[in-house]
Amino acid sequence: MHIRAPALLLAARPHGETAAIARVLTERYGLVAAYVAGARGRHLRPVMIPGNAVELQLSVRSEHQLPFARLELTESRGPWMVEPLPAAAIGWVCALTATALPERHPYPALFSALEALLRAICHAPSARGWAGALVAYETLLLRELGYGENLRPPDGDLPEIIAAMERIGPILDHYLLAERRGDVMAARIRLKERLERMV
Repeated sequence: MHIRAPALLLAARPHGETAAIARVLTERYGLVAAYVAGARGRHLRPVMIPGNAVELQLSVRSEHQLPFARLELTESRGPWMVEPLPAAAIGWVCALTATALPERHPYPALFSALEALLRAICHAPSARGWAGALVAYETLLLRELGYGENLRPPDGDLPEIIAAMERIGPILDHYLLAERRGDVMAARIRLKERLERMV
């Protein structure tokens, strides 16, 4: 099977000397893990940044094998990874999505929302332009996975958004991130602390 589709790179873990296991989100096929040869080489290193929009070419020999992927950069988040607040936001939403979603289940609404959120993080004049959208994305993710049906995204200024983050945080931790490898919530704590400094 061969697949070609737009995708968002969520995570890349080193594998062997030069390769990586990438986790990408596509609109039609959902979250996919794949082997990327040469991912840590000079040519592909700028492509393997979480949050990057890529053109994914996927080759699957059998259902029991890890697919092979080629990634072509279409939109880079690299310039924003040197800015502490955008970098923290991109890191958090990518880690959350890569950790919480089951593989190969399409969530087209989440794909569209994450794509729009990443663009907002990179192009809004300040965090006030995207912080509410970030919490709305967390809320949508909970709903899509069957939790948080009573949650409402925040509608207000930054202090209200931070208060909503405090309410949603334990729900994310308990339902989506419990018993997962790594401390994904630490990325959210860092982001919230940086947002609080703006208040």
